[in-house]
Amino acid sequence: MPFYGGDELASVYERALEDDFALVASNVAEPNVMIGLVEGAAQADSPLLIQMSAGAMRFAGNGSAEDGLKAMGNYIDVIADQYDVEVFLNMDHQTDLEFIETQVDLDIPSSIMIDASHEEFEENVARSKRAVELTEQGEGDILVEAELGRIKGVEDEIVSEEAFYTDPEQAVEFVDRTGCDLLAISVGTQHGVAKGKDLELRPDLAGDIRQALVDHGLDDVPLVLHGSSGLQPDQLQTMITKGICKINKDTRYQYEYSRTLFDLYRAHEDELLPPEDVEADRDSFFNDIDWSPNKDHFDPRVGGRDVRERIAEVYADLAETAGSAGRSKL
Repeated sequence: MPFYGGDELASVYERALEDDFALVASNVAEPNVMIGLVEGAAQADSPLLIQMSAGAMRFAGNGSAEDGLKAMGNYIDVIADQYDVEVFLNMDHQTDLEFIETQVDLDIPSSIMIDASHEEFEENVARSKRAVELTEQGEGDILVEAELGRIKGVEDEIVSEEAFYTDPEQAVEFVDRTGCDLLAISVGTQHGVAKGKDLELRPDLAGDIRQALVDHGLDDVPLVLHGSSGLQPDQLQTMITKGICKINKDTRYQYEYSRTLFDLYRAHEDELLPPEDVEADRDSFFNDIDWSPNKDHFDPRVGGRDVRERIAEVYADLAETAGSAGRSKL
């Protein structure tokens, strides 16, 4: 199929670890952002990792996550076939093991992120290990990403700020016991269990986690950075030198989507809204007044094309920053 499976994705991560670059994992919930991302990846000649959360799948599937996965999976597959870059699909922040089993049976995604980081350590291990077992039982090749967001050592249920960073030695234990292919770590970005905490960005800690994995023979496990939309380019590049091979982006695209449409409609407000001193009936589509809206600006395809172009620009810039530009094997 035009978008690729876990084996090919693993080879991209292997190259990323060797050459110090990262994939910008980009979330989508509807087609315009997705098409913009594929176009941007083609412009940058970068491998592309698209992500969908359970909520995004429910949105795309009119309330059904499974239908959304099938619909968007097929849509991505068809659009990816138009371009000569590797396109992958990751299921982001999955918490339902039963739905993960469905994803494995459908053999649509390239990778699945099991998120049990809100659980205590042992439960996180158990649920993450089960997700790995489910993918191994399937007929496809699907990678598993897991997340370890809190360190051990919290006493008397008193949770300090330090408890929201990932501990290097516990990261080794977690990867060893779960068999996960990628590990999402907490090093100071605002995301998940750390969201809202006054945390300092810790690239040194990412380096310590990477070194601990290497020291224990787990040097082929890429690290993942969630909550990266607010980081500056130099901060992202520093993280990449510490073993970060996957950088999640979602909020940035959401803002660019809305801002692009807002700028379009604001620039043509007089052609979209009737004069304030005119009583107009939208139900009759303004046939009782001389003014009428201009379809050149309210046709959804006009705004949709602008969104696609802007998302392509944003992704291409991010791929340059992350070093994945020019890395497509196709």
